[in-house]
Amino acid sequence: MSHANAQYPSLQGRTVFITGGGSGIGAALTRAFHLQGARVAFIDIAEEASRQLVDDLQAQTGRAPWYKHCDIRDVDSLQATIREAGEQLGPISALVNNAASDNRHDWQEVDTAYWDEGMAINLRPAFFAIQAAAPQMIAAGGGSIINFGSISVQLALGGLSSYVTAKAAVHGLTRSLARDLGADGIRVNTVVPGCIMTERQLEKWITPADEARIQEHQCLKLRLLPEHVAPIVLFLAADDSAQLTAHEFPVDGGWG
Repeated sequence: MSHANAQYPSLQGRTVFITGGGSGIGAALTRAFHLQGARVAFIDIAEEASRQLVDDLQAQTGRAPWYKHCDIRDVDSLQATIREAGEQLGPISALVNNAASDNRHDWQEVDTAYWDEGMAINLRPAFFAIQAAAPQMIAAGGGSIINFGSISVQLALGGLSSYVTAKAAVHGLTRSLARDLGADGIRVNTVVPGCIMTERQLEKWITPADEARIQEHQCLKLRLLPEHVAPIVLFLAADDSAQLTAHEFPVDGGWG
């Protein structure tokens, strides 16, 4: 993402915490917020990609984002890392719950351990990250929380029932916490990506034939990339969206 994109003065110097910020969509978010002049803290388990991103941004801008290896399934570690980031960079004013895993699965083969693992990655961390970050936002006089949903809910996609269930629940989490936190000036919204062509998607799931079918469904005949998701997340974190909460914002090329 280049400086040709919109700049938000309110993001300058603001502390932003991103889960899964070292690869895929998350890396595009880390890069975009960093180039806005925000103080970016991100966590990931993709160590090599995350370290490379830190080095790249240091070389490009002369400063580095704050990175820590953290497995979001470990709630105690997640919350401790969020508190640590706030202590080192200043109170978190924007939280982006981006990390997820959309592994495909046959519903007949899912056992309780697999089900619980899916929730421990795709749903549970969002709530407990908010629980740790919201007090920092309250102390700072307000903030913005951006959760990530999925077009898979609207499309009723099969082959990933655990993931779709978790993402549907994220929409409810956004709505309820927007009510709980609104009096403290904290906004909670959901970004709903369409089929974003990350390296992982292209390597593991999406064939050229799949991509052709996807573009048939989209109004816009383009390949959706991680950098296409970043602008709406920047907007929702900035003061320019100060009146928006409890809503869903699709980035799907006109599919959903």
